Amino acid sequence: MTGTPIRVLLADDQRLVRAAFAMLVESARDMEVVAQAGTGREAVELARAERADLVVMDIRMPDLDGIEATRLIAEDEDLAGVKVLVLTTYDTDEHIIEALRAGASGFLVKDTKPAELLDAIRTVAAGESLLSPGPTSRLIARVLRAPAAPPTGGPEGLSEREREVLTLVARGLNNTEIAESLGLSPLTAKTHVSRIMGKLGARDRAQLVICAYESGLVAPGGGGA
Repeated sequence: MTGTPIRVLLADDQRLVRAAFAMLVESARDMEVVAQAGTGREAVELARAERADLVVMDIRMPDLDGIEATRLIAEDEDLAGVKVLVLTTYDTDEHIIEALRAGASGFLVKDTKPAELLDAIRTVAAGESLLSPGPTSRLIARVLRAPAAPPTGGPEGLSEREREVLTLVARGLNNTEIAESLGLSPLTAKTHVSRIMGKLGARDRAQLVICAYESGLVAPGGGGA
């Protein structure tokens, strides 16, 4: 292994779940578990104390839920480099959009394969956002029944190609998949995504997804507006 291991903080109120995640993370040569939290408040405190690179955050926790814990971490200037990856059981949890608005860099469902979770940790720790493709449109359709104002701006100032790229981002496609879908090179797709983020003032891909759905560019249910 080369470089410094990714420092991971695990936050989940179930000890057995934390233990399983800890064993998985420690099995990877490029990451380590630096702390474990059983409540949202503890997660915030340990994030400040341990300066983890990434927090794997459960949403439903006692004392302080994962959404508010994520918000406190994202708003703390001293924790500017700490990323949050939310895990959820999407069939019962309707707070993902709130978590993304609060500052989470992405989410995965809890039945994600172990290798995919490790890859997700690497992706988010590297500064990219990650959205679990399968439930993305279905989940967002459920939680946007009473949409708030977009956190960034509308897509009106985007070119037609940029609107196409934004639509695919909202459906959970990564840059390589976007490139294949539109007949572009991966670098060009990445450039489009970066330019869209700049135009909309978005922090990451997660906010792009929120903007696409809340602006009506992508209709709940998966189709374009």
